[in-house]
Amino acid sequence: MGEFIPSTLTIDPTCRIEFGPGRVEDLPELVSSLGMNRAFLVTDHGLRAAGIVDQVLKVLAAAGVEHDVYDGVGANPSTGNVDEGAAKARSFGAAVVVALGGGSVLDAAKGISLLVGNADAEAADADALWEGLDGLPLIAIPTTSGTGAETNGFGVIEDTAACRKVYLGHPSVKPRIALLDPKLTLGLPPRITAATGIDALVHGLESLASRGANPASTAYATQAVAMVGRWLPAAYQDGSDLEARAQLMLGAHLAGQALTISGLGLVHGIGHALTAHTGTPHGVALAAVLEEVLEFSASSAQHAYEQAARALRLAPPADGDWTRAAIEAVREISGALEIKQPLRELGVRPDQLHSIAQGALADAVTRNAPRRPTDEDILGILRAAY
Repeated sequence: MGEFIPSTLTIDPTCRIEFGPGRVEDLPELVSSLGMNRAFLVTDHGLRAAGIVDQVLKVLAAAGVEHDVYDGVGANPSTGNVDEGAAKARSFGAAVVVALGGGSVLDAAKGISLLVGNADAEAADADALWEGLDGLPLIAIPTTSGTGAETNGFGVIEDTAACRKVYLGHPSVKPRIALLDPKLTLGLPPRITAATGIDALVHGLESLASRGANPASTAYATQAVAMVGRWLPAAYQDGSDLEARAQLMLGAHLAGQALTISGLGLVHGIGHALTAHTGTPHGVALAAVLEEVLEFSASSAQHAYEQAARALRLAPPADGDWTRAAIEAVREISGALEIKQPLRELGVRPDQLHSIAQGALADAVTRNAPRRPTDEDILGILRAAY
């Protein structure tokens, strides 16, 4: 796929960015900047147990910001989580929604914000809500470096009844402010660092190769691949390295900026289907098929792969094959993170492969893939990863 310069271009800036170690202390001021002095915090039990929720609540309380908390978001947020959180938020009343957590929390918070603004709506109404009323203003505070969920106005939510992922969102719930404090990621275990970080790397790679790529998304994605490729292994090896954590957080944010403009591709299409069918964590699901999808797409994404290879600071290959060099470099990064597992070890049964392939083919992101797959193509990828 060659470089494409569009004749027209519209870029909608994603959000205000506040970055730096310790910047979570500025949260009350940021809430006030949105015209309110009340905050509804959306988070999960893990962050509550880790003490991070209490840290943030103390900051709000010290500044006199009235607040309430919903901490029931699951690892793969469901329509039930969103409905439950929205019921509590409606009871609390008008407030700035503060999303504190990883991508699951940020996605659920967008849904909660939107439902509060649409009386009697439920998360199962996802398709209709894209044309609904505005949600509450939202501040996103990511505690992982990977999803880029703070850059866009949609969430990927599991419809447990239909066994599929749905996109729930609206322009009004795109976070007004992204508060990026790398200190909040210092306690992240290596396994979660790897899973969320590989998500960021895939965002950059798929953005470069996406059919929706343009010069703006390419600029974001190239820098994201450079930063994540360099600093993710360092953060994985030493989780207390604040420089690595800070660089990785910024790289992941830039990858989110890129995907918001360009869209993603087949790795995410398959990853969403795997998670919906097996409950596999998102980043682990992506890593399981990443190399196989890169191989499948190579013939249609040579220019993008060369951009990725140069961003990763690879030496010019002796044979001139930048595509092979890029794939091998990604394989090395994934290997260093010890994250790739065969699908059979993730609990995927052979009789599930067809339905996973169908789910991936139907996913909206798959349409952005540089080489559009058939059902049989995806089955072949799944069998190779099995």
